[in-house]
Amino acid sequence: MLLADFDYDLPPSLIAQEPPEQRGASRLLCLDGASGALRDRQFADLRDLLQPGDLLVLNDTRVIPARLTGHKESGGRCEVLIERIIDSDGATAQVRASKSPRAGTRLIFKDCQAVIEGRDGDLFRLRFDRAVMDCLAQEGHVPLPPYIQRADQALDRERYQTVYADRPGAVAAPTAGLHFDQAMLDRLAELGVEQARLTLHVGAGTFQPVRSDDIREHRMHAERVEVPAELCAAVQRTRQRGGRVVAVGTTVVRSLESAAAGGKLRAINGETSLFIYPGYRFHVIDALLTNFHLPRSSLLMLVSAFAGRVAILAAYRHAVDNRYRFFSYGDAMFITPHPDARHNHEV
Repeated sequence: MLLADFDYDLPPSLIAQEPPEQRGASRLLCLDGASGALRDRQFADLRDLLQPGDLLVLNDTRVIPARLTGHKESGGRCEVLIERIIDSDGATAQVRASKSPRAGTRLIFKDCQAVIEGRDGDLFRLRFDRAVMDCLAQEGHVPLPPYIQRADQALDRERYQTVYADRPGAVAAPTAGLHFDQAMLDRLAELGVEQARLTLHVGAGTFQPVRSDDIREHRMHAERVEVPAELCAAVQRTRQRGGRVVAVGTTVVRSLESAAAGGKLRAINGETSLFIYPGYRFHVIDALLTNFHLPRSSLLMLVSAFAGRVAILAAYRHAVDNRYRFFSYGDAMFITPHPDARHNHEV
């Protein structure tokens, strides 16, 4: 399967640069994976698409202010994007500078410093002179995605974060969850839709393009994931009552499917580098709420595996023609599976 099979044309004017005025004031494109049928709705209509007994699964990761700007001790400007906090004063990061810094290079920020200890592939290992989280809290910036072509603002500290964000560690938001306000979550609970949480700390690698022409050669970046036993029990209860497992975002999909990789859904606390592309058969999820994804991206391949590549690309053409807003601060889709994405509900 070729990378070019997952391309589409997107006018730059459709890439959302700002969040909607209010959470949930978004459009919702519904795709029936079995038939390919499309419906234009509003995000507020989600309560009509869910049923009592369904289980809504949320990713409760919290975005950290992971972007720092400073200069090398030699004077050259640098920009750091923390990828992962390793311990209290250690982290791995992407580092941009006019010349690639070597081990021993000191990076100086406004109120803290870091020394480069070495490299792990494309990432640099940094050792700070104080707790990393303290440094980020004081002078870090919201790590907006590269396609949002503006500096972060005070508003982004709230809006590039889900209302249920609880566990710090992500450097990119699980954007499907940005549409929910607490009132919507409360209305769904009153309807009888159960809610459960897991944690996947989204890494900056989520924005890295797939570079292999044969997508099967692509290797995903690893991300920290925790699927608790309580969630596994909630899935089992949902199966017993005939409800559906509805994933809020592709991070939830990858987490649940990673937890079911052995054929049975089990609690996990570790790492996942699961790459889902067409031909994959889903074990856990029955429906997916997600935003629109970049051309040629691994996330576009995931939704294509779930609903069928032809149907997804047709839906994206429809979204472009009808001027939906794309990517992190954009509109959403509600997707049900193609028959070839057959579930194994034994998990």
